[in-house]
Amino acid sequence: MNAEDFSSPIFVRRARYIVQEIASLADAIDFLNDWPEDQSDRLHQTALRACYDACDGQKPVSAARHAFLDFAKRAAILEDPISAMQWIAACKIVRA
Repeated sequence: MNAEDFSSPIFVRRARYIVQEIASLADAIDFLNDWPEDQSDRLHQTALRACYDACDGQKPVSAARHAFLDFAKRAAILEDPISAMQWIAACKIVRA
């Protein structure tokens, strides 16, 4: 496990039928940087800053994960991990 990996992944809805796994600081930063600017708010900026601070070693990775989780809850994009994993598994079976 990489030092920048989250203790457990966070699943977020990227679009209506797209669920994305956020498993590390890099994933979280990419997601937050891609977030629409017109929807950016204080919680978004706080989460992004926490992720950058964790990358720089100024905060623990767990603090960045918590900030991202708070952002996802407030933005109403958080997905249930069990449902997301079942959905991902089903997609892999269909492709095989």
